[in-house]
Amino acid sequence: MKIVATDGFALNPGDLNWDEIHNLGDLKVFDRTGPEEIISRCSSAEIILTNKVAFPSEILNQLPKLRLICVLATGYNIIDTKAAAERGIIVCNVPDYSSLSVAQHTFAFILEFATQVGLHSASVHKGDWSNCADFSYSLSPIFEIAGKTLGLVGFGNIGRKVAEIAQAFGMEVLYHTPTIKDTAYARHVGLEELFSESDFISLHLPLKADNKGFVNGDLISRMKRNAFFINTARGPLVNEQDLADALNSDRIAGAGIDVLSVEPPPPNNPLLSAKNCFITPHNAWMSREARERIMETTYRNIRSFVANEPINVVS
Repeated sequence: MKIVATDGFALNPGDLNWDEIHNLGDLKVFDRTGPEEIISRCSSAEIILTNKVAFPSEILNQLPKLRLICVLATGYNIIDTKAAAERGIIVCNVPDYSSLSVAQHTFAFILEFATQVGLHSASVHKGDWSNCADFSYSLSPIFEIAGKTLGLVGFGNIGRKVAEIAQAFGMEVLYHTPTIKDTAYARHVGLEELFSESDFISLHLPLKADNKGFVNGDLISRMKRNAFFINTARGPLVNEQDLADALNSDRIAGAGIDVLSVEPPPPNNPLLSAKNCFITPHNAWMSREARERIMETTYRNIRSFVANEPINVVS
């Protein structure tokens, strides 16, 4: 059975191994695959492993041997699942592999806003403390997050984990989803109320056709001026120009962004030059532990498919 990994480098830059999957078939791993290379590399593949390489219907129609697509992530919007189903191609994903990592990253942003560790460390290394007349100093306000309100848009596995951590810090948690969830440690509110009442707002929901750019100027204008916005979900959920405008006009206090609408971003992305905007390169998911979960679950997805008992099927 021929297996092709189209873009394996992000999952395994060298610190993991593909041995278990190798044992299931003839595996060929490409670090990266451009759009013009997909057909030539995948034409004889029965199983494809993909992270961000997209498979729309026009590509699927040119892969006659393809039987299984394993998405090396939870989100599968890169696959035309309707076209795959019509061709009898099974699509599997990796659910709930990164909840701990993304929740941790979310709080890395929150704690950076509250304590400005990076700013003060850079100042000390520059010699400011050595030349200071006092035993301590602060370059920006430092505040406690206990008692602050965290608003979560989306309350799945990641959102719930973030809420649990917030409770440990003594924060009040609000959440917004289309339906009320069963939880004792967060309060369901409308979206506008969440944006107006929260000190921190964090997105934890999938990208869909009806929510692209829903975080726009109107919604941002409802935020407190000392509030912070965090996005570790999907870049296109946010109107990036509106968010940059709010930051540059001091309409909100700051933003922590791990995802952008185009990745890698072009140099003219407005958030790259926005004030008080911390940006990480879509690596909230990338802890070694999370990547090990992806590798193990993908192995089980393929093994179960071979046994005619597919799991984690999304299409």
